Amino acid sequence: MMPSPHPDLSHTSRGMRRVCPTHAAMSSLELKIPPPVVALLFTLCMWLASSLVAPLELPFVLRVGAALTLVAVGLVVSTAGVVSFRRARTTINPTKPMATSALVTGGIYRITRNPMYLGLLLELLGCAAFLASPLALLLVAAFVLYISRFQIKPEERTLSALFGGEYGAYQERVRRWL
Repeated sequence: MMPSPHPDLSHTSRGMRRVCPTHAAMSSLELKIPPPVVALLFTLCMWLASSLVAPLELPFVLRVGAALTLVAVGLVVSTAGVVSFRRARTTINPTKPMATSALVTGGIYRITRNPMYLGLLLELLGCAAFLASPLALLLVAAFVLYISRFQIKPEERTLSALFGGEYGAYQERVRRWL
C-alpha cells in the first residue's frame, strides 16, 4: 500500500481514508483565536514568566526606550496593514479568511505578507525588552511558532485557493515575516 501524500490522512485496509486524531486536534485550533487576543495572552504569560527568573541587568532607561520604540514601530506596521486592507475594501477579520475579496500586495505588503502579525511581534518584543527577561524572549519565539502554524499557514492555504497563481507569485516575491 502506498503512503498517503497527505500527512493528515492514512489508509485503512479497505482503502478508505481517516483523519489522524493528532492532526485533527491541531487543525481545530486553526483560525480560532484572533491574533490580538493571542498576543495579549502571550503578554500575560511573559509578565508571569518574568517573575520566575531574575531580569537581565539593563539600565531602566534603555529598557523603556527599547520598549517604547519597538511598540511604536509595531503599532505603525500593524496600522499600515489595516489601512491597506480598508483601502482595498477587504476583510481584516483573521478568523474568516474566506471572506477576503482582494489580494493586497501594495504598500506595506511589498515588504511583508503579514504586517499585522509582524506589528504584534514587534509589540511583544517591546514588552520583552521592558521586562528584560530571557523567558519572555522565549515566549516571543513561541508566539511566532503559534501564529505561523495556526494563523498564517491556514490563511495561506485559503489565499492560494482564492487567488491561485497570483498569490503564488506574491509568495515568491515577498517573505512571510520580513
